[in-house]
Amino acid sequence: MSSSVQRKRVRKTPEARRAEIVETAARVALTEGLECVTLRRIAEELAVRPGLISHYFPSAEDLVGEAFSVAATGELDALLPADRPHGTPTQWLARYFALSAGEAYDDISRLWINARHLSRYRPVLRDRVTEQELASDDRLEQVIREGVARGEFRTDDPRATAIQILVVLDGLGAHANSDRTDRPAAVTRMALTTAERELGLPHGALTDVPAPAPTPAPPEPA
Repeated sequence: MSSSVQRKRVRKTPEARRAEIVETAARVALTEGLECVTLRRIAEELAVRPGLISHYFPSAEDLVGEAFSVAATGELDALLPADRPHGTPTQWLARYFALSAGEAYDDISRLWINARHLSRYRPVLRDRVTEQELASDDRLEQVIREGVARGEFRTDDPRATAIQILVVLDGLGAHANSDRTDRPAAVTRMALTTAERELGLPHGALTDVPAPAPTPAPPEPA
């Protein structure tokens, strides 16, 4: 008589299950596009029934909006953390530009292109895009304000300066699907040039800047 051993299923808390669904949807959105975020597709990724996904997200539009928000927030936190106990505003801004350039940033640029296009037809996503745009404005404005307070930057309007920088970055990111091998160096560093000009910095002040010191790890319990 044959026998089989069944794997014990681990029941996840509702919070853990919802987080798993959203993280999976965010990954699909980044790698394949928001159009691929469907209840059925995420169920397949997690090897569960679509009914489980719809229990947490009755509408696919809600899941798409949440997936975009999680991916965009993760990008912002990686580029410019809200908590910056070490380093100067100049160091953090230089790090921000270094990380937001090159092919490694293309996936998130494509996601923003995708989200802004689809938001014309999807009100839930439109609201999430607006929220994330404001969050980016706020985060960069705060760094600029800190730099002004420390005498590192000079600008009469940190908010307007932050938005100018982000508009240029968005414009450059809009070419994430294009061949950029022949792009002039002056265009490649256009966001840096804009920041240096608007913040009263000399040319090159935001390049080759030492990275902020890492946060020390908490001591292990005795």
